[in-house]
Amino acid sequence: MAALLPGIVVAGLSGDAGKTVVSLAILRELRQRGVRVRAFKKGPDYIDAAWLAWASGTAARNLDTYLMGGDVARRSFLKNATGEGLNLVEGNRGLFDGLDAGGTHSTAELAKLLGAPVLLVVSAEKVTRTAAAVVLGCQRMDPALRLAAVVLNRVSSQRHESVLRAAIEETCGVPVIGCIPRLAAAGPVPMRHLGLVTPEEHGAEPRDDDELTASLLAVAGHIDLDQVLAIAGSAGSVPGEAEEVAATVLPDGRCLTIGVVRDSAFNFYYAENLEQLERSGARVVAVSALTAAALPAELDALYIGGGFPETHAARLAANTAFLGALRAAAAAGLPIYAECGGLMLLSQFIRWQGATHPMAGVLPFGVEMSVQPQGHGYSEVEVDGANSFFAAGTRLRGHEFHYSKIVGALPPTACAVQRGTGCGGGRDAVVVNRVWASYTHLHALATPEFVEGMIRAARERQGR
Repeated sequence: MAALLPGIVVAGLSGDAGKTVVSLAILRELRQRGVRVRAFKKGPDYIDAAWLAWASGTAARNLDTYLMGGDVARRSFLKNATGEGLNLVEGNRGLFDGLDAGGTHSTAELAKLLGAPVLLVVSAEKVTRTAAAVVLGCQRMDPALRLAAVVLNRVSSQRHESVLRAAIEETCGVPVIGCIPRLAAAGPVPMRHLGLVTPEEHGAEPRDDDELTASLLAVAGHIDLDQVLAIAGSAGSVPGEAEEVAATVLPDGRCLTIGVVRDSAFNFYYAENLEQLERSGARVVAVSALTAAALPAELDALYIGGGFPETHAARLAANTAFLGALRAAAAAGLPIYAECGGLMLLSQFIRWQGATHPMAGVLPFGVEMSVQPQGHGYSEVEVDGANSFFAAGTRLRGHEFHYSKIVGALPPTACAVQRGTGCGGGRDAVVVNRVWASYTHLHALATPEFVEGMIRAARERQGR
């Protein structure tokens, strides 16, 4: 079977080309007009996906052919896309940038997999006709890719726009459907060390009268959205069916309770991770590390995702009751699965910008924030040590992006790093009692063992 779904891939020539601002502007304006929109993010990314969800009003799904394979990525798109309106996929890095010189797993390859036309965002800063040469190069790089339109970003004047538009349209035969003037400062969405500030920290809500929305709607005013919809409507068919990914089912029907630490400090969760836990029979309950004095009652397991604990370190340290509850739960054998920021919360301290903030003290080391990334990109690890979540020999494919590094000696770990950095020394996944703390982020559709391991650990705990 094949589905005709109105879709478009927003791509750029590099990172920081303006893909996110263009994507948010299109989604926000069309949503305000009453058009049904769905958003997707190519690659492993929490922050851009969170902003896409904010702009579209629905969960934004990540599509990553390296982590989950092309078939699963396509099925996820089919399951979550809308049959009318617009399905927007924001690419990552440059259009043809992938794992190797051949561009494997690039935005271009994803666009062809989905049969989606590409809207190319081109920075016009300090360039005129050369921009046409770049667009022409993209066309000839892969004739099978449908480069349908161009949006020019950082245009300095009306004359600048006229020369650019004529050069691209006459040379490449591709319409220029948007010309965004050079924006003041950094743009509508605030930035910091890991990229964009999260919507939760920015306090952003999709209101028509707030400053952020007004800025994005102003950007959208420079884009021909009727042409965007027309191009999306010409997308090719997507083969396959929107099948659900299998979930673990509790044979005896008992309900497990799994806590999730979720607030503005910890918000790096793929929607599918939580959905798959619920589909497996678990009741997922949220708790804030910033405001809660205790963990929810009768937990069978706890999941602590990533985020920005360093920017909330003083508030986290001040919540001594919650930190004490974490220590007590870990000592009592509660299965705790912690990724990146979760590892930092369970450490002895977070050291950042000259200050040291005490944390839960479950792990026998502290963490220190660095100026440069300590781990960035895809990761692969093989489980070779005892733990509560994964069988020995399991290979886990995920990603990492952290500026923190461990201060002190590593206790026993459960994984050998095949690709990436992990906790250092070729190891990842610190194990203390029934705690797993790693720098590797997993996606449930790419690694179903994650949900299986959480459920198994929680059932064992419940059985006690």
